[in-house]
Amino acid sequence: MIGVPSRLRVSAYFFIAGLVGCTLEPAPVIVWSDDFEGPAGLTFDRTKWMADTGGAGWGNQERQFYTTRPENVALDGDGHLVITVRAADASATDTCWYGRCRYTSARLKTKGLFTQTYGRFEARIRVPRGQGIWPAFWMLGDDIDAVGWPKNGEIDVMENIGREPSIVHGTVHGPGYSGAGGISRADTLATGAFADDFHIFAIEWAPQQIRWYLDGTQTHSMTPADLPQGTKWVFDHPFFLLLNVAVGGQWPGDPDSTSSFPQQMVVDYVRVYDRR
Repeated sequence: MIGVPSRLRVSAYFFIAGLVGCTLEPAPVIVWSDDFEGPAGLTFDRTKWMADTGGAGWGNQERQFYTTRPENVALDGDGHLVITVRAADASATDTCWYGRCRYTSARLKTKGLFTQTYGRFEARIRVPRGQGIWPAFWMLGDDIDAVGWPKNGEIDVMENIGREPSIVHGTVHGPGYSGAGGISRADTLATGAFADDFHIFAIEWAPQQIRWYLDGTQTHSMTPADLPQGTKWVFDHPFFLLLNVAVGGQWPGDPDSTSSFPQQMVVDYVRVYDRR
């Protein structure tokens, strides 16, 4: 797909499904998408996304303060959303759980604007790089305010941490298998780092099964049989989408002398497919 304008690209999955759909099942259709078209510096589409803000640590002792400022989240004018992680300067006044915030970033979600149960959830992303940098494309059950995390369920389509430049993780979290006990699989590039180029990260979610895909190839799947004995499969209700870049925390560790800023997660598109 090198050299082909992103607006003309169709995922490998969509192409193949279209070829065989007449004999196997209906071809998928896009039911929600954002191609991030607009002039450079424009903010995200507030009819599709809302933003979390603040620096309370987000349950992981993270170091960033999430903002909606254009220096942290904006379109680039070339059909991309850019989330930029910046080191705070000496005049910054943002306050985090540990004191004056050292970093700023952004976290977008479709909560209250779009949710779906089952389908294909896909994004084309170039991740940032560096120790302590933690980009993610993920999903949360929309009943989180009523039942809390992890009872609502979490599906991590893609997470990457800076000390593992060639590895991405696909994970589910639920009651009895959350945090460090989430059910996860790591997938590794044959050569290079994920920050070197764009990659397509996706899941196909159906009753009793979630399948992960990297650049159109299935990497792994999970079913209720993969959960710890006695725990519950909580992936049978609507979920919303999230995009963010965290800094530091219990898993990636903090930035160190090798980390450089600013760092950017560049998102070409996010698409949700369904079958009709």
